[in-house]
Amino acid sequence: MRLSDLQNKDIVSIVDGRNIGNIIDVKINPDTGAIASLIVEAGKSFGKMFNKEMDTEVKWEEIAKIGEDVILVKKV
Repeated sequence: MRLSDLQNKDIVSIVDGRNIGNIIDVKINPDTGAIASLIVEAGKSFGKMFNKEMDTEVKWEEIAKIGEDVILVKKV
């Protein structure tokens, strides 16, 4: 699977069913070269467009399932 394949999927919380956002970046573990976490951009609104603090980091361990259309995560 390529990063571009992941970027087209919605990130959805299995805790409350909320759509968390879309992947805009990844963090790579420099020792192993594996993906450590996904950086998810929250839903776009005027106030959030200019605020990187609104981005959410989803650790690889928090991913429950990568499906055809969505990535399910254990995150509130």
